[in-house]
Amino acid sequence: MVGARGNNGGAPDFEEFVQACGPRLLRVAWLLTADAHLAEDLLQTALAKVWPKWRRIATEHPEAYVRKTMVNTHASWWQRRWRSEVPHAELPDRVAGGDPFAGVDLEQALAAAVRQLPSRQRAVLVLRYFEDLSVEETAETLRCRPGTVKSQSGKALRTLRALLGDTPFLSSDGPESRRGPQAALSRIGGRPHA
Repeated sequence: MVGARGNNGGAPDFEEFVQACGPRLLRVAWLLTADAHLAEDLLQTALAKVWPKWRRIATEHPEAYVRKTMVNTHASWWQRRWRSEVPHAELPDRVAGGDPFAGVDLEQALAAAVRQLPSRQRAVLVLRYFEDLSVEETAETLRCRPGTVKSQSGKALRTLRALLGDTPFLSSDGPESRRGPQAALSRIGGRPHA
């Protein structure tokens, strides 16, 4: 339990923090990297970076600090990595309306589209729609202005709409059609703030 206090002046014990928040932080890492192994590496790297500072950060908002460390570490990894387009010979088939696997297909299509976003836009979407942070909290985590979060979020959602085209959740039949990828993001990972 995170509320339990260790021997370090009333701060949560590091191991207890990792046990309580680790799965949630690993999910954020996976959403940022889109790779299970890289996600584990990212989380482990972030935890190794905060460990020496634990006494100082443990009494404030340690989860936010670790999350910010993961976003910054991922951004530095992203800058070093060679990025290129990967062409595909065939487009994926459309999902039928009554398909029992439509939710899985939607998640996979959305995950593939999110992986194509620039690092900053991906970070904004992960923090806003999967981690359910407000615009202000996202801006603080990314060290930018709230307007930047809004514009990056808008650009990312427009890109997702373009990438996903006329997938079933973008059709005009359902209540989610008005929000497109935003509704799918919120359904899969959490709910967005207005």
